[in-house]
Amino acid sequence: MPAMTPTPILLSAGEASGEMYAAKLAAALRRRADVALFGMGGARMREAGVEIVTDYSEVAVVGITEVLRHLPSLLRAMQRLVSEAARRRPPLAVLTDFPGFHLRLARKLLPRGVRNVYFVCPQFWAWRPWRVRILRRRFALGLCIFPFEEKFFGDAGVPVEFIGHPLVGEVRAAQSREAFCRSHGLDAARPIVTLLPGSRSSEMARHLPVLREACALIRQSVPAAQFVLAAAPESDCEALRRGWPREFPLRVVEGQTYDAMAAADAAIVSSGTATVEAALLDAPMVVIYRVSALTALLAKPFVRTPFFSMVNLIAGRRVVPELIQKDCTPQRVAHEVLRLLQQDAARAELRRGLAEVRERLGPPGAIERAADAIVRMLRAKPGNAS
Repeated sequence: MPAMTPTPILLSAGEASGEMYAAKLAAALRRRADVALFGMGGARMREAGVEIVTDYSEVAVVGITEVLRHLPSLLRAMQRLVSEAARRRPPLAVLTDFPGFHLRLARKLLPRGVRNVYFVCPQFWAWRPWRVRILRRRFALGLCIFPFEEKFFGDAGVPVEFIGHPLVGEVRAAQSREAFCRSHGLDAARPIVTLLPGSRSSEMARHLPVLREACALIRQSVPAAQFVLAAAPESDCEALRRGWPREFPLRVVEGQTYDAMAAADAAIVSSGTATVEAALLDAPMVVIYRVSALTALLAKPFVRTPFFSMVNLIAGRRVVPELIQKDCTPQRVAHEVLRLLQQDAARAELRRGLAEVRERLGPPGAIERAADAIVRMLRAKPGNAS
């Protein structure tokens, strides 16, 4: 009897945090079913057994003006994925976050008989909520990671499941503060400020000048302060160190983000998934973010939420300071960090809020629940997602 051919599934992620989730999902799917995964991603998805037909580094941009500059590479990536889907004829496409790209990809896949699953639903409750109707038309199932999203998408008629946050149960430091300090020549008895400027080149270009000035101001008030810049794996550490005074007490640490956050007395974190990771590690944080002036101007009418950081959105109130756009100045950043370093009550109050956020993120096992839902869809007849 001839061997059965593995079922092809298109799996796509467009930036670092989405790729991390998609890689874990790929491994979980391969444990459950005989599948051949292909799509868009990077090194982690390759290691998880996904055949990468286009690398997500070609499309990992943020902001309206940045998208316009990268439009040719976005269109090339889209065409490659659609062509491969036409050739391999997968019954399912699992699209991870990155809505500007994936909503259009879903539209192109539907006429080819592909049922679309949204893994990590887009944050339409914060940004142009009327676009939720697109999900209803183009997706057979949405897998959401925040508790309030189930009602938002469900009320709009989107078949949806709340799976919990994929980071719960996954985020932990590998080293104690003392061991981390020993391995990087730091003094565990002195304050540590950890910097996470973002993983995209555009984020680092806008955030690093602010951070350099803010850290100089912090050191004026707290001369014993030490600074750790947590770099993503395969970062150009020399480039990240450039621009800082030679004598400044900065350590650039590659691939140890969780250890660096867990060791922090205060962290300065670029808004995004890293804020959830910091919350899970109980790291007192100040959230920052800047985009181009034009992107900010064009985006402002569409924002429908009083908060930007995921931590505050999950809590439904201001748990952590967030300094966005014009508020993201060296003086404001330094002021908020010094408040955390110098005021025990402020740090304790923030940590109470982080505990509340952790409680709302759901139990561990989100990736496994997502894989179970996708395999059920794979085995169900089209039109029946249960």
